[in-house]
Amino acid sequence: MASFPGDPQSNPAHQSPQGVLEVDWALFGELCRALALKVYRDFEPDVVVGIAKAGVIPAAVVSSILQCEFVSMAVTRAEVGELPMLVTPPPVTIRGRRVLVVDETCDTGQTLRVALHEVRERQPAEVRTAVSFRTGPYAPDFEALATDQAIILPWDREVVEGGVLTIRPDYRQYVDPLG
Repeated sequence: MASFPGDPQSNPAHQSPQGVLEVDWALFGELCRALALKVYRDFEPDVVVGIAKAGVIPAAVVSSILQCEFVSMAVTRAEVGELPMLVTPPPVTIRGRRVLVVDETCDTGQTLRVALHEVRERQPAEVRTAVSFRTGPYAPDFEALATDQAIILPWDREVVEGGVLTIRPDYRQYVDPLG
């Protein structure tokens, strides 16, 4: 799902987004490479844990670039504006290992905090966090890009409605239908 900094449903104290950043697959790839390099310079994870759904996409790419194991966990919000909750925990195999937890975006840090709590319950040797986009005040250990723009990711831009691909209804105000 796209991150819209300042969305009153996700963070009432934050300002509205300053424009829109539409990320295509090429830019996404470059950001994943940049994120992997930042991680490599300061941390050597044994395993990358991607937060499903969208966090598994950059996590899989980063783990491939770093040549380490990839696993996933699921943290989600039942409704917009609600606190995130654990759906699927990280595997017990992360115990005693250096773990990098990856999500696609981070604004308030609520999702990362839930994920970190669950990862730490499994007693890794060390744990760090990384995101493709930081859109708010919470600071993960690593980020590819910090921005105050609304972000539309390539896998979120379109959905199937009535058997055809169309711009997601909640993105239509931000997206050029011809682009």
